[in-house]
Amino acid sequence: MASLGAYTIDRRPLAVPAFRRLWTASAAGAIGGSFGVVAVPAQLYTVSGSSAVVGAASAVSFAALVVASLWVGALADVRDRRSVLLAAHCGLTATYAALWLQAVLSAGSVPLLMALVACQSLSLGAIMTTMGAAVPRLVPAELLPAANSLSSLTRYAGSIVGPVLAGVLIPVAGLSTLYLCDAVALLAVVWAVVKLPPLPPRPGPRERTAGVRHLAGSRLLMAVLLVDLAAMVFGMPVALFPELAMHTFGGPAGGGPELGLLYAAYPAGVVVAGLMSGTFTRARRHGAVMAGAATAWGLTVVLLGLAGHLWAALAALVAGGAVNFVLSTFRNAITQAHTPDALRGRIQGSLTVVLFGGPHLANVLHGAATSVLGHRVVICAGGLLTVVTVAVVTWAFPELRRLGADTR
Repeated sequence: MASLGAYTIDRRPLAVPAFRRLWTASAAGAIGGSFGVVAVPAQLYTVSGSSAVVGAASAVSFAALVVASLWVGALADVRDRRSVLLAAHCGLTATYAALWLQAVLSAGSVPLLMALVACQSLSLGAIMTTMGAAVPRLVPAELLPAANSLSSLTRYAGSIVGPVLAGVLIPVAGLSTLYLCDAVALLAVVWAVVKLPPLPPRPGPRERTAGVRHLAGSRLLMAVLLVDLAAMVFGMPVALFPELAMHTFGGPAGGGPELGLLYAAYPAGVVVAGLMSGTFTRARRHGAVMAGAATAWGLTVVLLGLAGHLWAALAALVAGGAVNFVLSTFRNAITQAHTPDALRGRIQGSLTVVLFGGPHLANVLHGAATSVLGHRVVICAGGLLTVVTVAVVTWAFPELRRLGADTR
């Protein structure tokens, strides 16, 4: 009979000293280094008095992240990845230090804050891309699902706890203190990166387009990408939460508890799945598990669209967050394990763009369709499209459903 520990967090990668130091420091940075997610938009709105400016900052952030992901992805394949990670984390730390200084000096302006938003996203894009390429050099292939699960757990936990703490602390401590906390917390991650072993480049093609060619030429990776895109584009109705909260669940105009709960339910499900990662990270059929999780995500979206009561919608979103965590864990593990090390930076850069671009496209499509069909029909249709698309992909690409942990 399996022990209880087999069903809780899969901690096996923490036995690797380099990964343990990096993960521990990243956990501190994920919470203490995420205050800026709330503080920067709050300061932008205070300085400009315009939500349009806050929206423009989001566009600037996405553009910078795309540039960093593609450029640094190529760089990570020809330079020591520890050095690239160190430069990226130092850049992010310096950005928060600059945000702290401008807040202390009351020197904030829209152009300056926009420039710092760009620096923030350039650094984050570089970190995410290089980290995805570096982790497979730190842990053996059979531990990649568990390692990705641990990394995602800290990231999502930080995205919940950090903003909540920031909302409490802004009126008490002020923006400058939060920016300083971000910078100090990130110093722990800088230390952990310094302690990593050297990760020099390995022989392989150096052209920037080599990663795209490899991605396009691999039926397995194309299947993984198509399944992930189906889940993100068709089945991510976040843009409809305000309308859903107000017109289906009776929330007040402008937002209220109903809207807040809808936004909180998905990450809550993610964290629950992360705390129970031992139930799935030892699975052998990685491709089948990923496709099954994507199908389950589509079904939870259908349940969300059909829900007539808030509790039912929240239950669907919690379940959806949990299965999407499984989906993302195996998406990362499969792409890392089935990409040559010399190309991992460029592949991770491309996937980072898709990962962030998919939800943006989903917002556009769901918003446009809702004006014609209504929000509940669009949510249900998106979930069904996810299920159908995943079924078609797994039929057309048998490599995915047959993939096991030891398949090479």
